[in-house]
Amino acid sequence: MTTFEGHGVIVTGAASGIGRATALKFAAECARVLVADLDRAGAEETVGEIGAAGGRALAVVGDLSDQKVVDEVVGRAVGAFGRLDVLVNNAGIMDRMSALGETRDAEWERVVRINLTAPFLLTRAALPYMLAAKRGSIVFTASEASLRGSAAGAAYTAAKHGVVGLVKSLAVMYRGQGIRANAIAPGPTITSIEVDAGPDAYGPTVIGPLIGAGIGRRGSAREQAAAIVFLASDAASFVNGAVLPVDDAWSAV
Repeated sequence: MTTFEGHGVIVTGAASGIGRATALKFAAECARVLVADLDRAGAEETVGEIGAAGGRALAVVGDLSDQKVVDEVVGRAVGAFGRLDVLVNNAGIMDRMSALGETRDAEWERVVRINLTAPFLLTRAALPYMLAAKRGSIVFTASEASLRGSAAGAAYTAAKHGVVGLVKSLAVMYRGQGIRANAIAPGPTITSIEVDAGPDAYGPTVIGPLIGAGIGRRGSAREQAAAIVFLASDAASFVNGAVLPVDDAWSAV
């Protein structure tokens, strides 16, 4: 029997990158995986890859900051798997590396909505099932920007600091009820996420040299996924409220 035999797992942002690698790794451990993403083609490709390897998965496509989509994600996972053991709040977008003074309302609202509000909504929807079972593991994808002010723009940095706040609050509030909450803080990782910074933006001119001074090698999505799956597993049963840098020592520089 493998670590997640028969467990029900939700992975958001699983159409590509860290999310896809995480969904595949859980499936390889015999978990049943719900793939949630806005990208229909990518989500279906992830489900297809899991199925081709003999695993079980399904996809829900939609905006994860929409309560109706959130309810569908959690409801379909519980309906299909009969249980919900793990929630991975991985979906996220970058900002434009904008300094606060040049951050427009639309950039702020979109980044905070996807990176912070969506995980809040999903976690709130998942908690009743985990609390009823008296066990559950919730893992968030934070960022180097959750540890410092020199890894992204104002909106992304604020949102990812907020993610860490959610993790710590969850860990303290629910540790007596069998729920664990942790996060990874990825360093530079090879994924499809790109930064759309303006050529004259002030933020990148300040942040760029600071980032360049600290980065080691670029990590792979599989390396990030391995850390997520570890934190979700019983091997990390006494790890709660932790933010684990997965960054080749960038956070130590």
